[in-house]
Order: sequence, then C-alpha cells, then structure tokens
Amino acid sequence: MKSYILGIDIGTGSTKGVALSLAGETLASSQHRYPIIEPQPGFSEQDPELIWQAFVQCVQEITKKLNQLPEAISFSSAMHSLILVDADGKVLNNMITWADTRSESIAQRLRDSEKGEAIYRNTGTPIHPMTPLCKLIWLRENEAELFKRTTKFISIKEYIWYKLFNKFEVDYAIASATGLFDIKELRWNEEACQLAGVTADVLSEPVDTNYQQKGITADMASLLGITEDTAFVIGASDGCCANLGSYVTGAGMAALTIGTSGAVRTTGSKPVFNYKAMPFNYLLNKNTFVSGGAVNNGGIAVDWLLKKFLNQPELNEESYNGLFKAIDSVPAGSEGLIFLPYLYGERAPIWDANSSGAYLNIQPKHGQAHFLRAGLEGICYALNDVLGTLEEASGSIKQINISGGFIDSATWVQILADITGKKLVVLQMEDASTIGAIYLAMETLYPDKPLPVAKEQKVVEPGKANHEVYTQAFPLYKKLYADLKGTMQLLQDLR
Repeated sequence: MKSYILGIDIGTGSTKGVALSLAGETLASSQHRYPIIEPQPGFSEQDPELIWQAFVQCVQEITKKLNQLPEAISFSSAMHSLILVDADGKVLNNMITWADTRSESIAQRLRDSEKGEAIYRNTGTPIHPMTPLCKLIWLRENEAELFKRTTKFISIKEYIWYKLFNKFEVDYAIASATGLFDIKELRWNEEACQLAGVTADVLSEPVDTNYQQKGITADMASLLGITEDTAFVIGASDGCCANLGSYVTGAGMAALTIGTSGAVRTTGSKPVFNYKAMPFNYLLNKNTFVSGGAVNNGGIAVDWLLKKFLNQPELNEESYNGLFKAIDSVPAGSEGLIFLPYLYGERAPIWDANSSGAYLNIQPKHGQAHFLRAGLEGICYALNDVLGTLEEASGSIKQINISGGFIDSATWVQILADITGKKLVVLQMEDASTIGAIYLAMETLYPDKPLPVAKEQKVVEPGKANHEVYTQAFPLYKKLYADLKGTMQLLQDLR
C-alpha cells in the first residue's frame, strides 16, 4: 500500500478529508456535513461539537477504507470563526461563523475612525463584521458576563487542536485573519487587542503553518484509529491552502474558489493594501502573503436560486443539473437583465453588510431561465470586481486556477471565463484547500522533495463574442450598486 498524508479541510458547510499519496495520487476521501444555526437575523452560528465529530468521522473512514495509517494529518480551515471557552476548555457558546453580521455597526464605526486604516495596514484584515476583532467588541458590549467568564477566545481549528493536544496554538494564517495579529511583527497587535478588550494571554500562541506536533493520548489515538506518534501539521486557512493547492505561487496568476462563498487570491512576498477596497493579506507562511478578496454570495446564492425559482427545498445533483440546463437557452447578458447578488450582504470590494440582492431592468420578455442565468452572471460579476481590484494593485493576471464545487458545471465555468476574459485552469479535481494542507505537510516532512507535478485537468478559454457582451454590461453592474447604496440602507432600516 502507498504511503499517504491525510488532509482535513474544516469548512463552513462540511469537513472534508482527502488521502494523497506522496506522488500526488488521490487514494480516498470523506465528507461530513453540519448545519448553520440562525437564531435571529444577522446571526450565523454552528455547534463546535458537531464539527469535531465530523473531523473524527473523516479520519476514521479514510483510515478504515485504506486499512493503513497516514504518515501525517494536516489542516485547512475556514477563517474568522470565534469560540469562547472557560478554564477547563469547555465551550461557552455556539461558534460564531464568518457570515455573522451582528457587529456591522461596530465595523462601520471602526472603518470611519482614525484608527481603522492603521489597524487594517498592521493586521492585513479588512474591517468587517466577519472578523473576530469586531465580534469581540460586540460581545464585550452586549454579552459582558459571558465575555468575563471566557478564558480563551479561539477559532474552530484551535478548538480541534486543543482537543488533540490540550494546547492553545494558532497558525499564522488563521491568526492573520482575526484583525488582531500584526502580519509584519508576527505577534498579537497591541492596539487591535486593546480595542477588542483582550490581551495576548487570552489568545492562542501563534506558530508558523509548518508547525508539527506529536503525542496524542492513547484514548485519542484509539478514537481516531491512528497511533499516538502520528504527526499533525497545523496547516493554514482554506484560502491560503487553496493557493498552494492550486499552484498559484507567482505573478500573473490568481486562484479563484467558489464554495458557499467565493474568493479571488494572488500570492506574493509583500501585502497589497487599498483601504477603500480592503483586499485581505493573510500569511501562507511567515514570508508569503496571500492577498485577495472574498465575496459572501457564491454557492449559497445558487442554492437560493434553486429553492426560490425552481421550488426545490431539498437540493441534490439533479437540482443543479436542472439549473444549468435551463440557462443554456438564454444568451450571454440575459437580454439586459442584471442581478446584484448581495443576498447576504457583501464583503469585497464594497464591504457593505447592509447591501441586498436586486434584479434590474426586468422586462416582459424575461422568464424564469433569464432570472436563473442573470443570477449566475451576477455572482461572476462580483468576483470579476474583486479581480479588477487586485489587478490594479499588483499587475495584469493572465491565468486563473479555479477550484470549488462549481468546477463541475461547464456552464458556470464558461460564464466565469467569458466575464473575466481570462484563461481558467483546473489543476486539481479534488478540493484545492485540502490538497494545499497536504502540500504544507509534504514540505514540512520532506523539505528536499519537490511537490507532485500538477496536471491540467481542464482548460476553459473565454468566448470572444460573449466577452464583448459582458464587457459592456459590467460597468453597468458596478454603477447599479453605487446608485442603489443609499436606498439599500433605507430599506435595511425599514426592515
């Protein structure tokens, strides 16, 4: 049997595991889902214990399938989560996810203050309610007793790491997405922590993304079905891992991922700053920055289209195939129908949690298929908007390596190629974030051995005629948000 490394990606909707041989061959995979809890508007929470159980099940299933133990287990994880634990490591709250917007007024207040830009430039993290910085301020102001009872403020990956090793440690990538970590000094930022009302001792110890640990207990080893001396590599965030897993390591290239949300990212030796558009700057390791922008409305917006326009409360593969088949009959540009996809507010590049979805230029000729196609086009327009911001800051991008569930749809991928006007390449059919976590482990365990060579699985070129249509429509898409921003705020106040 071939030796392998097990990559674990702790995502918003599920935890995924992939076993990869040292030659780069996928040997097995596993995935376990869990729900999002929305107790009131603007709140987005999850049960950390369900995520822990999903992690355990992924490890158990893969080791059982292969009947062989991994050389190492390495992690990728969604960013911006926040869990409060007491002195015994007991969880005090549901995990607050990146999608939670309860601290929007705090984020706006901080963006408008003199300190806002300085904190952004020191931490590399956009000032937005997704960040633990804003979440902590909200908790301190609204849940004072809970805040005082907390011994440690941690992310979901830190929670799993603590369950494994009884240590509170956090990798540079996850730390650099908190809004509390100085990406140049590689330590917790004193000014940001002061604003949040915390000190370094209630946060985890920062370590580089190649940090490894051994020595789980016999009981834990028995639970997971591995040995006590199995190496664990702490890994990085999902976005940073996806860049590595997509082989986006230099100029002229970007990685684009669409899952529940979506993101466009570049890799470089320096951060990219622009306070208006606020691209993020997260650490793949202490010398490498992953810069880019994330949008809230990726696959989650497609699910909304399916549920509301195709009346499919339970989604499956046939649901998505039906959507893509329906829109194939509609020409590029949806005959003038434009969708602003801000159903769940928006992050980059507008950073407006009070923005909302809107269809514009509705005419009698527009039917259900037009609304569906315009919905997908709106998601791609949003990502193209982020791409433009990155190109302004770091130069022209010729190729985009893509990953995420959307790559299974030829229709969706072609729309993205036509809107961006870029060559799109799929290098890994498996999840790029999980593969990136595995590559981090390979670099850690075998520093003198090159990573497996990537093979182009799929290449999609933009269609000239469709690209011309979208080139004319895209400026209108951008103008519509600027025109409607004030109205969206009034409607939010009314709601």
